Amino acid sequence: MNKFLPSSRAQQLSPFIVMEVLEKAQAMMAQGEDIIHLEVGEPDFATPEPVKEAALRAMQQDDTHYTHSLGKITLREEIARYYRKKYGVEISPEQVIITSGTSPGMLLIFSALLEKGEEIILPDPYYACYPNFIRYVDGQPVFVPVSEEDGFKYRPEDIKNYLSPLTRAIMVNSPSNPTGGVFSAVELKNLAALDQMIISDEIYNGLIYEGEEHSILEFTDRAFVINGFSKLYAMTGWRLGYVIAPREYIRVMQIMQQNFFICASSFAQEGGIAALSDCDQDVQKMLGIYNERRLYLLDRLKQMGIATRHDPSGAFYALANVKEYTDDSYHFAFEILEQAKVAVTPGIDFGANCEGYIRFSYANSLSNIKEGLNRLELFLKNK
Repeated sequence: MNKFLPSSRAQQLSPFIVMEVLEKAQAMMAQGEDIIHLEVGEPDFATPEPVKEAALRAMQQDDTHYTHSLGKITLREEIARYYRKKYGVEISPEQVIITSGTSPGMLLIFSALLEKGEEIILPDPYYACYPNFIRYVDGQPVFVPVSEEDGFKYRPEDIKNYLSPLTRAIMVNSPSNPTGGVFSAVELKNLAALDQMIISDEIYNGLIYEGEEHSILEFTDRAFVINGFSKLYAMTGWRLGYVIAPREYIRVMQIMQQNFFICASSFAQEGGIAALSDCDQDVQKMLGIYNERRLYLLDRLKQMGIATRHDPSGAFYALANVKEYTDDSYHFAFEILEQAKVAVTPGIDFGANCEGYIRFSYANSLSNIKEGLNRLELFLKNK
């Protein structure tokens, strides 16, 4: 072992490919290239004014110090109220941990759950960072292939084939990144009926354009919920998220928070309170614009013959099936970037079962989406 080399734990992490596409696109832009960004899942809207005003007031009042490690009780109470009003579930503010974005929340959950070699069930495709978090704490991701025919959603009977004595939890992401799929009440209830711990990534809840919205907590209390403010409230740079956890896990997660992260930003937490209580109109306006973009994107993908079989109805993503053109989505995405000047995410970023797809984010203006798809269509015609 070379003591001057990085640790094996650090070296086993795989790159987040969408960031590599973004960085290549940025380098091309620095050289004067006109690039259309359809790769990154970041809202293009400004953070709502009530959020900014609340944070500014907090700073002006010198609310710039450490908070309780679990987060401000006022924000945790507001989250409990929000889940009660929206989903009809009762949670205690003492079950809520405020985090600096959802990524630290994932690290807390997986660290609290997993002994070395224990397993988390994931769908394939999956959010690209999940396996890295799991492996980083010496756990093992176990992948259940999900199909385009099923809208990229689990079949409970398939999950049963992957359960083992080492299984600690089943992970679900609804609305989903990268698929845009949304689990129905029946589908979530069927997952809960498997009698396993559920980890539910609900960061895109609220961004739903068809059907009803649900939380896993409506169907089981044996669940961790990951949520936050980045996507629904256009607050990516605020780094504010939260975890709702079973009571028996709170103390160990609190101790990890104290050691690793201290607490989330004090004035950002005031912005979070304002987001939950004062921004319904802002959210509805953003939803209307997202849906206009979604419908346009889906129509164009269908015209090009690369739409998937089920329309995505949540988040701000859509997969396109490009198996007719490639079996190497990584190089195909960079070919599109270099030749068509459009940045998209290769499906392989989201798992082996997503090879042959590319992901579009419609968190960009309609005019840019139109231009990007025009360029892509011309590129495909010349393949």
